[in-house]
Amino acid sequence: MTAMSLSAVQRPAPSRSTALAVVAGLACALAIGKALPVTMDAVSGALAPLCATAAESSPLDKVEPIGSYALPNVPGKRVTIVRVTYGPGGFSRPHRHAGSVTAYITKGEIRSQLGGGPVETFGVGQSFFEPPGSTHLVSANASATEPAELIAVFVADEGAQLTTLLE
Repeated sequence: MTAMSLSAVQRPAPSRSTALAVVAGLACALAIGKALPVTMDAVSGALAPLCATAAESSPLDKVEPIGSYALPNVPGKRVTIVRVTYGPGGFSRPHRHAGSVTAYITKGEIRSQLGGGPVETFGVGQSFFEPPGSTHLVSANASATEPAELIAVFVADEGAQLTTLLE
């Protein structure tokens, strides 16, 4: 996609294969969770590095743990699922993640910029991928008046700090 303004743009709906891939990934993560249950205390502990404070993001944002499960078919790896809610005008500071991240927008529109790439806007039903270690320069609600929400699915090494905030 070429560079664009920060205003909303018309984007085509995600392809059927993209939507099915996201649903299949979430279904697999949920199935693994039923096979290998963990307590929410363990999930909260694993997700502590993701939880931002007002100094690290805007004050009305929150990260809610959904689940975190060892991947038995990929020794040493873990899938972690969180719901990220941005209040109106909400944002996260620049950061990077230890593993792969797939984000699926469930409410509103999210502006995102990886590395030196363009700022892109993603709406409900769309997804984007962050390769391991990529710099996430912009992660923000595109609206100053409405909340936005995404589901993030991380695949990272067991015990890895999932999010590192950048200066």
